[in-house]
Amino acid sequence: MTFSRSVKCFLLVAFMSSCAASSLLAQTASLRGFVTDAGDGQPLGGATVALRSAENADSLLYGSVSNEDGVYLIRSIEPGTYLLAISFIGYETVRDTLDLSGSTTRSADLVRSEEALGEVLVQSEREHGMARVTAGHQRIRPEEIELVPSPDISADLANYLTTLPGIVTTGDRGGQFYVRGGEPSQNLTLLDGMVVYQPFHVLGFYSAFPADILSHVDLYAGGYPPRYSGRLSSVVDVSARTGNNRRFGGMASASPFSSAVRVEGPIVPGHASFLISARESMLEQGAERIIGQDLPFRFGDLFAKVYGPASRNSRLSITALRTHDSGSIGDAPDADGPDEVRWGNTAIGARWTLVPRAIPAIMTVHFSRSRHVTEMGSEEEPLRRSEIHHTRIAVDGLFEGDGINWEGGFDALLGKVSNDLGGAFQLPNSSGNSLVEWGLYAEPIYELGPEVHIRPSVRLQWYNIKIDPFVEPRVRATWERGIHHVSGAVGLYNQAVIGLNDRRDVANVFTIWSVIPRPRDSGTDPRAGRLGKSVHTTLGYRSTPASWLDISVEGFYKRMSNLFVAEWTSFPELTTRLARARGRTAGFEARLEVRRDPFYAFVNYGYSNTLYHTKYEAVRYWFGTESLAFRPPHDRRHQVTALGSTSWRGLEFSIRWTFGSGLPYTQPLAFDSFAHLDHAGSVFDMARSRRVIFDRPFNKVLPTYHRLDVSLERTFALRAADLTIHGSLINAYDRPNLFYVDTFTTQRADQLPIVPSLGLRVSF
Repeated sequence: MTFSRSVKCFLLVAFMSSCAASSLLAQTASLRGFVTDAGDGQPLGGATVALRSAENADSLLYGSVSNEDGVYLIRSIEPGTYLLAISFIGYETVRDTLDLSGSTTRSADLVRSEEALGEVLVQSEREHGMARVTAGHQRIRPEEIELVPSPDISADLANYLTTLPGIVTTGDRGGQFYVRGGEPSQNLTLLDGMVVYQPFHVLGFYSAFPADILSHVDLYAGGYPPRYSGRLSSVVDVSARTGNNRRFGGMASASPFSSAVRVEGPIVPGHASFLISARESMLEQGAERIIGQDLPFRFGDLFAKVYGPASRNSRLSITALRTHDSGSIGDAPDADGPDEVRWGNTAIGARWTLVPRAIPAIMTVHFSRSRHVTEMGSEEEPLRRSEIHHTRIAVDGLFEGDGINWEGGFDALLGKVSNDLGGAFQLPNSSGNSLVEWGLYAEPIYELGPEVHIRPSVRLQWYNIKIDPFVEPRVRATWERGIHHVSGAVGLYNQAVIGLNDRRDVANVFTIWSVIPRPRDSGTDPRAGRLGKSVHTTLGYRSTPASWLDISVEGFYKRMSNLFVAEWTSFPELTTRLARARGRTAGFEARLEVRRDPFYAFVNYGYSNTLYHTKYEAVRYWFGTESLAFRPPHDRRHQVTALGSTSWRGLEFSIRWTFGSGLPYTQPLAFDSFAHLDHAGSVFDMARSRRVIFDRPFNKVLPTYHRLDVSLERTFALRAADLTIHGSLINAYDRPNLFYVDTFTTQRADQLPIVPSLGLRVSF
């Protein structure tokens, strides 16, 4: 599709929709507003808003449901007098009489109802659960994260993600997550609209997102909608909660792994609030002494958010995040010890949610600045350094229509990538690339009766290597009848910014960020003008045979092209010599979830089969062929997780067991060294280079992985605060799980042994 044709079609649809909406608005009324919790000012998503006849209160005429920001909108209302009812399970209903003749704003603060509190908990759990998956999408709540046994008293999103059947991690260290066969750099992570490039800490239990700052998390393991772009694999969209705008509160905690503090409260009571959270690792002072081995990792994060009304029809939040990580993973050959790897994120952004008077829409405007730096070597003189920073602007809208609603918007991302790699690599010694992306999307929402919902969409995406847009068609659909729910998604995705890793060695977590160069600037770069591309196909079935039981099965297939992998060289050092590759991933996930108060449990099983194909001349001298087909090192075929949680007399008990089949690795066959004969002399006195003689890539499999974690928690109510005592046992039966076999030394590195932990938390 040419530039003019694609853009003109898009603008024509948008223009016609706007004209129709404006014409309709002139003849009808509309009602919009914000629904919040009167106790702490938190937005209430899912609240029901009903307009009934003033003459007959039993006659429902118009209705809506508030979104995740607590915003609702009802349009195309015949002018007149109506009875308004705003309700949410567990809260007292707000009622009012309204005379509607134009655009009217009516917000509501709902007060909790003690009589319905038990029903609130049941409803919340039923809407968001482990088995509630729709075409790759799962919404995660903080209360679900807190059920997973953790070495720390503070629950964390990273620890929850390790329970999901489609996610593979590098284990207890490294902070690398692979979703349905994709690479870590192919995952898009957002925090209140800000891009976070490496959100997971060097110790695998932690991310930049502790559970107590979260409102909810939307995880798209595949087939994600068109408002997301620029990644091939998955989306983790994190929404942070707002601070309490009624009273001050906070928390302080300590454990052998980390210490944390959180403070929140009103800036303008009843209107504006703040929330500040900070964590810092305590491994050297705590966990190292408990297990009697070095844990050379340091990490921490600082989060802040301010939220309040910008006007009667809008809300504004400002969010800031800063993270830092450093650690030594694996052994470096021909050196005194492993090189330290460090990375950090800095991001600040604003999010403006509004309901304009001029158009029938709910709009969200994002503006953010993000920066990510990763280094290897000493802090004073790093051997290698990679940096990426950018500015992001995005506008997303939900437009209400008669019979058909639709979502649409645009975004732009402007930035730069720079690398300093020591000069011994395919990429230049010191290189910089501009990063320019922008796109438009439209997604109508068709409701074919109460059972079938279809969301076809198209995204037009521009990159700085191409004038004509990339056209990315996508569609998501659901069918629901009784206890049965079928969902599916298909989509095309492109990626211009990539993270390069030397996957020959699992312990190497240093990531080089780069932008696909334009063909005319490429030289011999194999990436020139070739954006990464993937096609997702997802089909799932979910059933609720009983009120306390959910069962789901979902299959997926992903085809990837224009991937770039490290060339297979014999030298035990980082290489950025690249070869093109293509790949495919196929598999399925099965989940069973049980909720019978006070007992909760789930069992997950995931099967995944990932295969890469690459071709380059140098490999012919190793294996007699220029083509290689291999399993990448994150191809875990079988994965099982079982979790159980219950409460008894104030005690909260959780247990988790995880099993994973062995990951592929490359077996070294022999070692040698050679000297460069560039001058006369004794070969015994010449400097020599070490070399490894490999078998075929990733043709061996590590032993299976399994681990049992348990935790016990009790909260005591004190006079002015709550004291929580948390005890846990990680790897309870002390399984010697293998982390990796060093490709260049054949040395074995294990995951953490049995780790007992005791943590304290004071909340007020």
